[in-house]
Amino acid sequence: MTPEICPNCGAEVPRNAKACPACGSDETTGWSAAAETDRLDLPQEDFDYEEFVQREFGPNRPVPRGIHWFYWCVALVMLLVILIFWLR
Repeated sequence: MTPEICPNCGAEVPRNAKACPACGSDETTGWSAAAETDRLDLPQEDFDYEEFVQREFGPNRPVPRGIHWFYWCVALVMLLVILIFWLR
């Protein structure tokens, strides 16, 4: 079956064409199902995400930090100001 767009070069392919007019790929050289999915940059079937994370970011995972004490103090002061204006 002729694809509408060549999976090899991305050119438009006319209906019932035997080969791509731009690059010359055909059923045996570039219109297979594997050629269509190769252009998507999807991970392979045997892709190991955990191994990828270890390789890219190292063995130590980052430790999330909590809210800094300064922001707790600012929130407390703002709450007190709101309560003072509300009680007046």
